Amino acid sequence: MNIEQYLPILLFILVGVLVGVAPQIIGYILGPNRPDPAKNSPYECGFEAFGDARMKFDVRYYLIAILFILFDLETALLFPWAVTLKELGLYGFLMGLEIVLILTIGFVYMWIKGALEWE
Repeated sequence: MNIEQYLPILLFILVGVLVGVAPQIIGYILGPNRPDPAKNSPYECGFEAFGDARMKFDVRYYLIAILFILFDLETALLFPWAVTLKELGLYGFLMGLEIVLILTIGFVYMWIKGALEWE
């Protein structure tokens, strides 16, 4: 193996880091820094902060968020599958159906367990 084969990957990583870090450094150096009590205070809908910021949330919030991400990704992956379905043939069709079936079983399980119901 030659080190020259990894040059494009190294260049890609370097450009990615520069694009992510350079604007932050430039903003820190060139941006104005005039703090006052209003800017340094926590903002909470115009009211003074009350209570503890580390209060416990119901697990269902996280569960719904995970379900949303799961089915959002499923939808995002189904579009390319549907577009290339002719090239994939029967095997690709069956593999796509398998993925949809697995996700559907998971959805039905969550539904039966009551993860989608609010009190």
